[in-house]
Amino acid sequence: MAELVRLYDINNSQATLDLIVKALEKDAVIIYKTDTMYALGCHIGSTKAVNRICEIKGIQASKNRFSFICSDLSSIANYAKVSDFAFKTLKRFLPGAYTFVLPASSKVPSVLVQGKKTVGIRIPNYEPVLSIVSNLGSPLLTTSLPHDDLEVEEYTDPSLIMDRWGHAVDLVLDGGFGGFVPSSVVEISEDAFEIIREGAGDCSEFS
Repeated sequence: MAELVRLYDINNSQATLDLIVKALEKDAVIIYKTDTMYALGCHIGSTKAVNRICEIKGIQASKNRFSFICSDLSSIANYAKVSDFAFKTLKRFLPGAYTFVLPASSKVPSVLVQGKKTVGIRIPNYEPVLSIVSNLGSPLLTTSLPHDDLEVEEYTDPSLIMDRWGHAVDLVLDGGFGGFVPSSVVEISEDAFEIIREGAGDCSEFS
């Protein structure tokens, strides 16, 4: 059964961050709150953990585009090809409730690409997750919890999340009640936008 770890909006102890980071470095799968919904996550370099997340969600890695969380704008360039146009857009809208789809760089682990040429990048407006990623020194894979056919409370209330998924993950990070609207997904190519999904982030400027 997963360990339940309390996270606060600010001033989490270094001991708590170290516990989470050490677990991620050992192939842990975690559930954590973002600025949108609760999500499943793992170290992007852990093929074992990525495969576990695919099992939990009932998806195939080869047929799904994955997203991951970076700690800041400067680190995005390590994993995606960022044009001047894209950088200006990222700088304007991040941190925020957006996932930006960009051309993947060669540093993205093959399990996250598998023939696909793009990757989703997030910098959520939620300090605890950014602190985890910064301490980890590597992006965190992120994908929303399964929520089809569930009552809203079942994927927003950390105690109910623990009851439903605690047997399948290693840590549940309790940040209080989460949201129920996913991030907006916007693909940037050349000097144009394509709205893939309208969600919590305002997409009016991308239309």
